[in-house]
Amino acid sequence: MPRRPAHIAMVGVPAVSHVLPSLEIIRELVARGHRVTYANDPAVADLITATGAELVTCTSGLPVADNDWPDDPIAAMTLFLDDAIAALPQLRAAYDHDPADLYLYDIGAYAARALAESQHKPLLQLSPTFVAWDGYDQDVAAHLWQLPGADAYRAKFAHWLADCGASTTDVDAFSGTPPKALALITRAMQPHADKVDTHAVTFVGPCFGPTASTDGWTRPAHAQQVLLISLGSAYTRQPEFYRQCLAAYGNLPGWHVVLQIGKHTDPRELGDIPPNVEVHPWVPQRAILEHADAFVTHAGMGGCGEGLLAGVPMIAVPQAAEQFMNADRLVELGVARRIDTAHATADTLRAALHDLTTDADVTRRSALLRADARAEGGTPRAADLIEDMLA
Repeated sequence: MPRRPAHIAMVGVPAVSHVLPSLEIIRELVARGHRVTYANDPAVADLITATGAELVTCTSGLPVADNDWPDDPIAAMTLFLDDAIAALPQLRAAYDHDPADLYLYDIGAYAARALAESQHKPLLQLSPTFVAWDGYDQDVAAHLWQLPGADAYRAKFAHWLADCGASTTDVDAFSGTPPKALALITRAMQPHADKVDTHAVTFVGPCFGPTASTDGWTRPAHAQQVLLISLGSAYTRQPEFYRQCLAAYGNLPGWHVVLQIGKHTDPRELGDIPPNVEVHPWVPQRAILEHADAFVTHAGMGGCGEGLLAGVPMIAVPQAAEQFMNADRLVELGVARRIDTAHATADTLRAALHDLTTDADVTRRSALLRADARAEGGTPRAADLIEDMLA
């Protein structure tokens, strides 16, 4: 039945890997007639306004412009907490006089939950990565709380919760599994998926538009097989790794290679570019994967999801954070080889590509996981579930 148009607010952080996974959901909600406002930093304004959503300026202090993230996990968590503390007054200025009927929020946007709870409004987390499972506190979180600076971080968080108007004042409860969440990943990538609370979390799979844009890339007519190499939007300053890729795959018979190097690497650092390789700072990754036969990825959750949806075997070269877990998960699923950066030589990279693309079991597993990922519903199902919360 037709739904009553509502005001839906999305609150995010300006890291591209956190913005892109839910953009098509926002676009779909706008197309269904809802008024959607999106609070985020002006740095990602073009991405947001292209969906038809109204940008609500919420300036962020996160170091996304220069990708200068601390290696220490407590320091990184503190950056997100400080960002939430600074964001909440900005959100109140926008939404106290114009409250949303429903608040959607990214995992890094703590201020959104505080705002929604203070207004007694429903809220729904959109998670671009895996979610906590029963036992996560013991498996993962307990180790974090033993690190230097953890006590000060928790004390600061607790003090903010006591003063910000949120109804949830326990740090672990507030930052842990939310009352309701959509996991924008395929269930196959979720650690301990059988231990996830399915009353709170629904896996809808990666959420894309109905077709992949081909803008900016055309498959060469002579290409027998296509290899995409991309380390995503962060951690792309890897000239030596790119040189090893060129040595591994340059002039490889039958292969056409698309190499994305990001904006922080000068192509001149790579030396001579073989004729079967094209080099770009940014590429339409999903469009290329629709034609690809293999994918060298940093194993960010977005890249993992795109690779699984395309049914493409992957060489996982993790760079940071949960990418190491993701890489191991892809290997467990039978569709990838993991090569850490220090061991990513021309010989190991070439051998991994040969092993993956000549293994019938890898081909079979890739096809099965592709079907499973597409059956999870993606963008239309996510939008349906969001509208159900408005009923």
